[in-house]
Amino acid sequence: MPELILASNSPRRKELLELAQIPFTIRNQTVDESVITTIEPAQMAEKLALLKASQHVPFQNDHEVILAADTVVAYRGDIYGKPKSHDEAFHMLSNLSGEKHDVYSGVAIVSKDKKISFVEKTTVEFWPLTEAEIHAYISTKDPFDKAGAYGIQSNGAVLVKQIIGDYFNVVGLPISRVVRELKKFNIKAVSSDAE
Repeated sequence: MPELILASNSPRRKELLELAQIPFTIRNQTVDESVITTIEPAQMAEKLALLKASQHVPFQNDHEVILAADTVVAYRGDIYGKPKSHDEAFHMLSNLSGEKHDVYSGVAIVSKDKKISFVEKTTVEFWPLTEAEIHAYISTKDPFDKAGAYGIQSNGAVLVKQIIGDYFNVVGLPISRVVRELKKFNIKAVSSDAE
């Protein structure tokens, strides 16, 4: 039987796979993201996912299927990663205030004899935000481990006016598409009535 390996320490990706009732094991290694030189957001997300799945998480047996993902936030051609300071978070959120931006999640699924990768895009629109609102949100510390300096599934939910596309893609894993792609590797969700 195939065994799914999640190549990520992201608690959000872990929760989404659990939501889909897919058994998995976490195995993660640090990736040097600087080796990806493209500045095109969709390509960057897909290449980072492939890098994580193909090169940095070794197979331990022939039955393993490795799932990796990377999420990129892009606004007017600039890629917004995880902010390293209060000022950087403020700069990102000020730019996103009252505007639309795109969130790309690249996903790679790799076995010994098969490789699938794809990118999902979701457009997010923020409400206009005051400086006080931005500072208050940053003070929650929520922005600092999230691309684009916000988490739609946590305190950052109040910043979002609307989305076009897959909500879970913004959280970090387009789980509905992932479930369908995993079937090609003979990996299926556990039925809800299974013991």
